Amino acid sequence: MDAMQDELTGLRNRRNFLSLLRRCVAISNEQRAAMGLVVVDVDGFAQFNNVHGYNVGDALLCHLGSKLGEVARGHDYVARIGDNRFALILNRVLNAGHVELAIQKLFRLLDVPFQGQGVRCTVPVTVGAALCPLHASQPEVLLRRAEGALTRARAAGKRHDYAPDSTPDLDISDMWDLEMQLGGAIERGEMALHYQPQVCASTLRMVGAEALMRWKSPSRGMVSPDVFIPVAERTGHIRKLTAWALNTALRQAAEWGSVEPVTVSVNLPGSLATQPDLPELVDAALKLWGSPSVQLVLEVTESSLMDAERAFAALTQLRALGVRISIDDFGTGYSCLAYFRNIPADELKIDKTFVRSLLTDQASMDIVRLIVELSHRFGLSIAAEGVEDQETLAVLQGLRCQTLQGYLFGRAMASAELRQWLAERRAADAA
Repeated sequence: MDAMQDELTGLRNRRNFLSLLRRCVAISNEQRAAMGLVVVDVDGFAQFNNVHGYNVGDALLCHLGSKLGEVARGHDYVARIGDNRFALILNRVLNAGHVELAIQKLFRLLDVPFQGQGVRCTVPVTVGAALCPLHASQPEVLLRRAEGALTRARAAGKRHDYAPDSTPDLDISDMWDLEMQLGGAIERGEMALHYQPQVCASTLRMVGAEALMRWKSPSRGMVSPDVFIPVAERTGHIRKLTAWALNTALRQAAEWGSVEPVTVSVNLPGSLATQPDLPELVDAALKLWGSPSVQLVLEVTESSLMDAERAFAALTQLRALGVRISIDDFGTGYSCLAYFRNIPADELKIDKTFVRSLLTDQASMDIVRLIVELSHRFGLSIAAEGVEDQETLAVLQGLRCQTLQGYLFGRAMASAELRQWLAERRAADAA
């Protein structure tokens, strides 16, 4: 048995886990890519051993370890870190929604009873979770936060809980000040949209652009969307910001002067994706600024589809308004493919983490091929973001991706800059 493996389950042991956690946290901080840590503990395990015996208890632990292995993706890690405690390192997640998907998948797997040596029972577990850097940017602190969340969940009689939310580099007074400033940012003219071009893979001509929100605070300067979007969602400002983004994007896209119809994509926050009045919000913007030359696309993250019944209803109504639906960051989550054939969407957008490692990581290549194949089989168009070099471009063209986005074609720019960029491209094509 490898000295870094757990003797009973064959999983990574605590020593191996701590080494991996330090490495994954360092990569997360360096690349500014979030990661999640999930700690799982078996409830009443000592009593279970007393009743059923240690052999059955060992079999139950192996069963739980195998289920955690089914939750983990290719770049995640599972470890046994205590007698009846396990950990799951989730690399390259976007937000707490992706961690939630993993936890819910584990619960679904454990709903099927464990059977061993004449014993049949469900495995009762309590789960705690924390994200880096949202909850901690040091490995030891991240582990303490996840284990603290587990303790709180157990004390409250809950199945799982998260570490308390916090925003990196902001203390409580800073957070309060940020919330107050954000409340009037639109009225003070501090918000702006920048647009990153999207091109046709075969012709490399612009077919649309993604609208990206920017906030220039008079006292803080440029504030990252990673900071102010969670604040907006927590304080209830996100609806107003989204309405402003819809109206602004439709109005400015109509001014680009494109010869052919273009799309403008607006990101839809997960908290709004299941709201029953979302179609009314979008319809109002279309009635004010809709143009025959502009096709509105709403980008919805894969994790927003967790409540499939409500989300599908809202998205179906949006499509009835003539809006295209793009599933953003596809491939990063844990969605069940059982609903795939019924998904009310027009496009899948491959996450940039897979695109950027396409040439160096076979797993990323396999995932991209699978997503492309799924989209073609179900009549969905396919887009890829994060294209930064000619080699990646050639691979994606060979895979028959229709739409591409990334620094190779253009960075996010203000509307006036995009209009100038488009005019220069037309002139170059005509030369």
